[in-house]
Amino acid sequence: MRRRDLLTAAAASAVLSGTARAATGGPGKRAPNFIVVLCDDLGYGDCSLYGPGGLSTPHLEQMGREGVVATDYYSPANLCSPSRAGLLTGRYPVRTGLGYEVIMQQDDRGLPLSEVTIAKALKPAGYATALFGKWHLGHLGAAWPPTKHGFDTFFGIPYSHDMKPLALFESHAGSDQIAKSEVDYPQLQEQFYSHAERFIEAHKDQPFFVELALSAPHLPEHPHPGFDTQGYAGSYGAVVSEIDAIMGRLMAKLRALKLERDTVVIFTSDNGPWFEGSPGWLRERKGGGGYDGGYRVPFVAWAPGRLPAGKRTSSIMMGIDLLPTFLAMAGQRPLAGVELDGRDVTEVLMKGAPSPHEALVLFDNEVPIGVRTQDWKYLDAAYYRDHKLPFSLLGYDELYDERGGRAENYSVAENHPEVVKQLKARLEAAKTEFARYKHADIPQAFKTLNAQFAHIQD
Repeated sequence: MRRRDLLTAAAASAVLSGTARAATGGPGKRAPNFIVVLCDDLGYGDCSLYGPGGLSTPHLEQMGREGVVATDYYSPANLCSPSRAGLLTGRYPVRTGLGYEVIMQQDDRGLPLSEVTIAKALKPAGYATALFGKWHLGHLGAAWPPTKHGFDTFFGIPYSHDMKPLALFESHAGSDQIAKSEVDYPQLQEQFYSHAERFIEAHKDQPFFVELALSAPHLPEHPHPGFDTQGYAGSYGAVVSEIDAIMGRLMAKLRALKLERDTVVIFTSDNGPWFEGSPGWLRERKGGGGYDGGYRVPFVAWAPGRLPAGKRTSSIMMGIDLLPTFLAMAGQRPLAGVELDGRDVTEVLMKGAPSPHEALVLFDNEVPIGVRTQDWKYLDAAYYRDHKLPFSLLGYDELYDERGGRAENYSVAENHPEVVKQLKARLEAAKTEFARYKHADIPQAFKTLNAQFAHIQD
């Protein structure tokens, strides 16, 4: 390499290094670390963040006292695979080809390598990146393993822990080797956290991004020894207690490493609860309708010294906002050449600003079914995982007043015809915009699954 090229490369390296150390919105001397703890099927009412009736989660309460709790945060979908695709890419899942249902064992779909994940987006700024836990974005073909998507390290499972066959896998960027080991179900969450903790310790002197994707409390529950299964919530309650304990250990570890003022921790869930668990006072649950019980989930942002303590925000947000927000917090420019649906919500978290979203779009798999603005929710059908009942067949509209924390039990469409007209037009525009991304046919894996269900019903 010529001397001029060496000097140019050195200068570029210095710029990247300096950028990675240049923090925004906080007291640290470097860009912040990011840790996303993503639970699987944890409901809005499964923790004690949102009023009485939730399970006891004292460490999450501590996070809330020391950070920001969002009351109107939405997962990118009300099912697993599309929600995770949306969170990592900042795009509505339909854009990634993963808007339809979840990836099954024989399903060859996966997150396209062309998609820019949070991990990929942060790599140029000098971030070490890792994913520990559940992937569920493709395990056959090019999408596997996650180290092809910007992660330096992966240790975890390819899909939900109720799917068989299941094994643990470990991979590292730059190597074709993928280690495989047996699953000890009651130890899974502990293993995910332990690997994450070791990664944090090893990379404490450089900025890092960690996704700790717990596979709990997804059914069936596998309580870790030592957590009480005799309470009124049984094994489910024990699993939630373990999740809460993990959050306590994480905060303590960051403080012990003196990283708490250089780290942004996000705690949330991929969607609402399934057949167990609590959506709280919200309507419906995982997979069902455009109602809040399937989409609206716990969200806490913890970053002592960077974000205010003890604050709540009702500004609407979604998992698609994490990518642009992390880039902004890291002092990076927005992604060029990528059509993002997410918005930078730094001002929402730091100052309680209004949401940058005029509206969030909610989907029935690949088809827009509802629109949520700050004050209103409009839906044009009820459904459960693609079994749809259009309200037009019944001759009425569904409009819900989202002001004041009201449950979605009573439509106010007749009282607000102009709002209905505006939101119906917005929903129709969304249907037109996203129609080009829809699969021409349902994935083969679901044709097989539907045939199996039909056989059982016969």
